[in-house]
Amino acid sequence: MADENTSFQLVTFQLGDELYGVDIMDVKEIVKIQSVRPIPNAPFYVEGIINLRGEVIPIINLHKRFYLKKMSGDSYDAETEGGFIILDIEGNKIGIIIDRIARVVPVENSEIKPPPQMLSGIGTEYIHGVVRQESSYLIILDTRRLFSAKELQKILEPEAV
Repeated sequence: MADENTSFQLVTFQLGDELYGVDIMDVKEIVKIQSVRPIPNAPFYVEGIINLRGEVIPIINLHKRFYLKKMSGDSYDAETEGGFIILDIEGNKIGIIIDRIARVVPVENSEIKPPPQMLSGIGTEYIHGVVRQESSYLIILDTRRLFSAKELQKILEPEAV
């Protein structure tokens, strides 16, 4: 996400009533909701771990991390809508819970505006920028800043704290 004239693709998803996006290059895969095994002494926003084809992946609840409400409306069904986006952050796989996957969208760097001081309860340190869409905004998360090195260690090895 560097050069002003370049474009990149975002995987977009819904968290609560807002639309978010992460760089497609940080996304390993998108999987359906499955049972999460809790881990003791983990930070409050860590739901637990899943076993994905023999690989243990911690699952992060961004609703808790950012103090967001779940998606509203009668059309939402957690069994069919929700899922996990598996991210690769600094060589570590981490899953984030999403309410609904949206689509992959191309974005020009020139379209990205700096985030307002406070946006839906999320601190601007986690946001790369915002892109104006038809009637709303797409919030671009900075996956590198979502978790500090210390937090990553705590998430990946909770008993080592």
